[in-house]
Amino acid sequence: MQYKTIDLCAGIGGIRRGFEITERYKNVCSAEIDEFACKTYEHLFSENPRNDITSSDFKTLVKNTPYDVLLAGFPCQSFSSVGLRKGFEDKTKGTIFFEIKEIVKETHPKVVFLENVQNLVIHDKGQTFKTIIETLEIELDYHVIGVTRDKEGKISYKPSSFIRNSKYFGIPQNRPRVFIVAFSRMHFGNHLSCLPDKLPEKSDKTIFESVTDILDSDVGERYFLSSGYLKTLEDHIERQKTKGYGFGYRIVNAPGVEKPIASTLLATGGSGRERNLIYDEVNGRKHAGKNVKGKYSPVNSKNIRTMTPTEWGRLQGFIGYAFMKGKIDTFSFPEGIPNVQKYKQFGNSVTIPVIETMARFITEQMDTMFGEMDETSRRLQLMSGNEYLVCRKIYLNYGSSMRKETLNGLFDFVEQYSGREEIHTSDISNFFGVTSARGSQIVKQLCCCGCLKKSTGRGYVFLP
Repeated sequence: MQYKTIDLCAGIGGIRRGFEITERYKNVCSAEIDEFACKTYEHLFSENPRNDITSSDFKTLVKNTPYDVLLAGFPCQSFSSVGLRKGFEDKTKGTIFFEIKEIVKETHPKVVFLENVQNLVIHDKGQTFKTIIETLEIELDYHVIGVTRDKEGKISYKPSSFIRNSKYFGIPQNRPRVFIVAFSRMHFGNHLSCLPDKLPEKSDKTIFESVTDILDSDVGERYFLSSGYLKTLEDHIERQKTKGYGFGYRIVNAPGVEKPIASTLLATGGSGRERNLIYDEVNGRKHAGKNVKGKYSPVNSKNIRTMTPTEWGRLQGFIGYAFMKGKIDTFSFPEGIPNVQKYKQFGNSVTIPVIETMARFITEQMDTMFGEMDETSRRLQLMSGNEYLVCRKIYLNYGSSMRKETLNGLFDFVEQYSGREEIHTSDISNFFGVTSARGSQIVKQLCCCGCLKKSTGRGYVFLP
């Protein structure tokens, strides 16, 4: 069984790709507004993601697009420790969650998958995260993995249980992120009781063992720090030490470090690079003392450089893993994407092997619940969108009293005619091969259970 996804706040498609790798998911709709990210996304997936999830047009598009799983790495700058931490007060980014909520409310996906920065769980003393969890659990009626309810329905959870780190999923990067996985009670009902109470904490697959494994062999002089800039960083960290702070640059693979791990890659670029400096003796010797355009002093003689965009790509699983076809790596950026954007796009993305593990977990849980369902419930699970909502109403109202053949016939009719702007009694009579009188009876049944209503014309329309 293959599931359909929509990819919101898509960036360059890291979450989508993590699900696609499992070969159980097909993306049917995407939304991203950053133009540089859109160019890369379109280059990688041959699809135009230029949609704004706040627009009514896009929400209508999603409402008319059958899908199963909603994916969203909604903007994290509002909650990030390196940003202003405005959270929901940020009218341009912090409120995107509520736009996602409206889409979930209107379209009822089987699963919601959300990713954000670690700081989300402590922002505003935990109130921001509490709002998100309660919105999913109570208002939207989803079961969030890691959340429990007592007999009175009061929810409880441990915020730290939602955090997973890329370094435990086969990638040498210290990248703690929040993951929220929620299953629909409408779709799965009592079957949700068989779900685990926590998300996967690690993967047995090793993509790259240490930073040493992701380094380029031939690196140009542009990536090496100038001697003046390196001196500035050294002076800065000394001043910080005298004040009792530990802030400053970091050489992740300094001599003597066994199995080095990168610091978190950041969308802001600058500090993310300074916390991920590389000691590169082989290339450093070739470039030491060179005068390079754009640098105000010669290249340093201590062999210190920044990571390259390609190395960042490996640390997120884009390069050397997620786009491999056999032994050929098909990942690339489109022409004209500057390095500063490459760093930003990788830093703003997800670690794909972590997403893949979450996707396999979700698939396993849905497969298990599907296997426990009766035949009619299984058929309903194969539907999505308005078809599912209409057929579910029919099942809830007539499932116990109607013959299975009749019930399946109504399901067949809905699946065939759900895309029509208007339905007439003659459509039902012809479909079932019955008289006009019997067709009218069926129309009345569907109207009584809230599946049909009179249109502005002479026919009827489905009510999801």
